[in-house]
Amino acid sequence: MSVAEIQARISDIEARIAQFSGTVAAQATKTTASVSSVASKASSSVSSDFADLLSTSGSGASGIVNRGLRTLSSGDTGEKLLAAAKQYTGTAYKWGGTTPSGFDCSGLIQYAAQQIGVHLPRTAAQQATVGTEVPSLAEAKPGDLVVLENGHHIGIYVGDGKMLHAPKTGDVVKISKVWETPMTIRRLGTSAATTAAGVGVAAATLLSGVATPDTSSYVRPASLSSASSTTSKSAPYEAAFTAAEAKYGLPSGLLKAVAKQESGFNANARSGAGATGLMQFMPATAKSLGIDPKDPFASIDAAGKYLGQNLTKFGSVSLALAAYNAGPGNVSKYGGIPPFTETQNYVKKITADLGSAA
Repeated sequence: MSVAEIQARISDIEARIAQFSGTVAAQATKTTASVSSVASKASSSVSSDFADLLSTSGSGASGIVNRGLRTLSSGDTGEKLLAAAKQYTGTAYKWGGTTPSGFDCSGLIQYAAQQIGVHLPRTAAQQATVGTEVPSLAEAKPGDLVVLENGHHIGIYVGDGKMLHAPKTGDVVKISKVWETPMTIRRLGTSAATTAAGVGVAAATLLSGVATPDTSSYVRPASLSSASSTTSKSAPYEAAFTAAEAKYGLPSGLLKAVAKQESGFNANARSGAGATGLMQFMPATAKSLGIDPKDPFASIDAAGKYLGQNLTKFGSVSLALAAYNAGPGNVSKYGGIPPFTETQNYVKKITADLGSAA
């Protein structure tokens, strides 16, 4: 009921009151005052809420972004997300998959969220920043997002130390034990929706109550090769490079320098010899490391692990790089950097990049 309708109703009540007298009239007068107060408060509340909506964290559209998706953020958002995602149990894993024809880990969560009217960003690293943080797995609730492997993998908590996720190539969407201490656990709420949605989606949701998918801003590995500079090409992977270097005890900047030399930061690169992806793994090496080489984040972690092993084995960054390029067997065979022009130039270029970055 609008404010005008409420006021009209009050006028009608007042006219009826005029027909009464004594105690009855007095009682009716009190009722009228109460109704008037309610109407006034309702009007004030509506005006205040709308003004607050426009002024929160700025004015206009920015305010709408911060508060405009509350209708999608009830307390059971997580449970709804889990229920939606469970429908796809048994669906095949597909790297880069975002539909029921095949999902990767973040694609599953994004698609399930869309089914309940919540817009989330595309990648696991982006999804790891939405919502509010849950301190530990012991405090996690079904529907919370569980982020593992330094932000490279994400699933939905189901309870009892388990999560629903799309694991890896050759596997299917399933429930598994949470196998390591999560990097972060995120609970969806107002901030989750607004962080993910952006101005256009937030405003549309506020006005219509319907969130429309907008994939135009998603950053996919396939588009990285069109970036105009080395910095912009490497930007999506900077955090992953840093995390893997810290994890495997590598010098700062090493993995970025390797990726630059191997693929120019092109996650779809393929060499004439058959090496694939951002870090250019040969199929046999990728298989031995248990990764899909086309997954840039899995490749970065695997490259960090592989270089770390060779650094420990041979004792120097130069020899670890030589082993990465020519194989550890050749480094052992020649007692140093093998006498291959490609390998020697490879080591020189990367160590030079490391020197200039230091």
